[in-house]
Amino acid sequence: MAEAAGGSSYQIIWEVVRRIPPGQVATYGQIAALAGLAGHARQVGYAMHALPEASDVPWQRVINARGEVSPRSERGAEHYQRHLLEDEGVVFDDRGRVSLATYRWEPSSKLD
Repeated sequence: MAEAAGGSSYQIIWEVVRRIPPGQVATYGQIAALAGLAGHARQVGYAMHALPEASDVPWQRVINARGEVSPRSERGAEHYQRHLLEDEGVVFDDRGRVSLATYRWEPSSKLD
């Protein structure tokens, strides 16, 4: 069961996401692994959903393993995420996918 917002695993996830540079993306699974939660990609999604509204965590840089913006429960939110990524220089193909070979963040080290 996912911890409540502010739980230690959410804090670790948010710290990993803060490290993603502008113009790059990471997958939910990649963030989970870097946070020491391998196999818990959904928990990353829950942590992104639990972000406070005024958060400085660049949530828009987290996408799914297909290179797509995941659908949201709030209508139109995925379009906003795509817009934010495009403003950072991330290019989407005709199928609405990001080339992970081009834009995937490759951190120099794991989070300590």
